[in-house]
Amino acid sequence: MTINEVARLAGVSKATVSRVLNDSEKVKPETKEKILKIIREYNYEPSMLAQGLSRNENSTIGVIIPEIDNEFFGEILAGINEVVDLHNLSMICCDTNNNVEREKKALRVLAQQKVRGVIITPATEKCDSLRKALLDLDVPVVVLDRDVPNSRWDGVYYDNVNSAYAATMALIREGYTKIGVITGDMELQIGRERFEGYRMALEDERLELSKAFVKYGDFSVSTAYEISKKMFCSGEMPQAILTSNNRTTLGFLKAARECDVKVGKEIALIGIDHIGILEDLGFPFSCVSRDSRQMGREAINVLLERLNGTITIGRKVSVMPYKLELRGSEKRTTDFFGFRG
Repeated sequence: MTINEVARLAGVSKATVSRVLNDSEKVKPETKEKILKIIREYNYEPSMLAQGLSRNENSTIGVIIPEIDNEFFGEILAGINEVVDLHNLSMICCDTNNNVEREKKALRVLAQQKVRGVIITPATEKCDSLRKALLDLDVPVVVLDRDVPNSRWDGVYYDNVNSAYAATMALIREGYTKIGVITGDMELQIGRERFEGYRMALEDERLELSKAFVKYGDFSVSTAYEISKKMFCSGEMPQAILTSNNRTTLGFLKAARECDVKVGKEIALIGIDHIGILEDLGFPFSCVSRDSRQMGREAINVLLERLNGTITIGRKVSVMPYKLELRGSEKRTTDFFGFRG
């Protein structure tokens, strides 16, 4: 079975089959399903040559992420793996735990394995050693979520500024004038951009940005928990708050529960990032979400395009959109922890 035979059986062009194999959105759903059905029925496996990868070369892709236990990165890996399986590739995944030394070790491992390409979320922006190591690998690289300053590599990112802006504006539309934020790591561009979206929304609506309500976090549960607990114990808290990622939200909620602060009654909340477990438990958590699984698919597809030589521009950058999901925690009408009884 060849790609030409798949195209003939499906009654489509070879290019259409290739687009399906590369998970392109430019194919009608019914056509895509027809092609995938033929692929399954005939156990067709795309050849490395057909995908622009020589059979005589390693077919392994390296993936380096900073938090393997984070739901966000778990979904990204799932998306990458979907495409890896479809193209009969292999994947080596390394977790750095946001540690530069572990990142260096991971890059050495990938160099030893002679991977064909790398998808990486850097542990830090202070990455001269990272830049050199990636250049030494001499393979295509896709930078994911966190940028490498002045990068020469392809990238897949999230719309950080506008997502934080939309979340803050949603709180403003509810009538709140005292809106706080628990920031992410301000050493990272994504942390600074999310804070900037928050700041811009307040400025556009001529609301005060109170330094007392800006709580500096680092994207971790523990830090968000500690600073939220201090805020609740002080008795001085904003009417509403923006949390800068899923772990920041979880730390905030843990502190609110311990301090008996009713989210949705005493303080409103919108977070950045969907949290699946909250939805499963029926919590009315409002957030700006992103399709992290699609981010993973996009990253591996860009890498494959670069390997196949089909990218004609110097650097390809994809910015994934956000979706504002208002479920109730942004209002003062919901007792978020009312299930306690």
